[in-house]
Amino acid sequence: MSSHAPTALIADDEEPMRDMLKKRLHDCWPELHIVAEAANGIEAIALAGQHRPDIVFLDIRMPGLSGIEAARMLFNRCHIVFVTAYDQYAIEAFEQGALDYLLKPVGGERLKTTCARLKERVGRAPDDIAQQLGRLLAQGTQPATAPRAYLHWIQAQVGNSLRMISTREILFFRADEKYTRVQTAQGEVLIRKTLKELADELDPDEFWRIHRSTLVRVDAIAEVTRDLRGRQLVRVKQSGEELEVSRGNTHLFQQM
Repeated sequence: MSSHAPTALIADDEEPMRDMLKKRLHDCWPELHIVAEAANGIEAIALAGQHRPDIVFLDIRMPGLSGIEAARMLFNRCHIVFVTAYDQYAIEAFEQGALDYLLKPVGGERLKTTCARLKERVGRAPDDIAQQLGRLLAQGTQPATAPRAYLHWIQAQVGNSLRMISTREILFFRADEKYTRVQTAQGEVLIRKTLKELADELDPDEFWRIHRSTLVRVDAIAEVTRDLRGRQLVRVKQSGEELEVSRGNTHLFQQM
């Protein structure tokens, strides 16, 4: 462990969550230096090897490797703190052992308690948590009743800036050659994520795929009409645009 200012790595597949944790940690523990951020478990392991942080904050649900799988490869090199959205699961899985955890949204007394524990531990060898990690993996990295985590933010490159767009702002997605058009009330941006990827990652109760090239947010639908050719057309609020419903998806509007 380093004898200098304590260092940490944050791993979470949602950038806004990483930003929030970074800010709350700065408020609670200003001396802690965040040396790297990872968007998945595989990246977390690589960056931990590169930067050798004292502490790694791991989201439980991440693509590639889960936080618990990543922890099995890191626990003997650094202190591990899990970040989870599932309160009951966290209590049952972690409080009986040496593992630290934070609940989303991160903050409050729990964060202060965790930071106080970490301040005592930094500078000495991490606890041997191999057995507990093995039990957690055997149980599965989340409870069977846990809701699936859907995409809530879209990243779009706008000039030299990276823009974060909440899915609540998005009216519809439309495939546009090599890109996907993201339409909001304020305008449109293009992203490289395919419509198929978006359909798999978005909440199906929030977004409907009405055509092979179109995903529309359900509560952005103003009305559904038929044209003279018998095609169903969706008119979108705050846009005025009409989107065609393919024959294979007319079941979404069965009452018409």
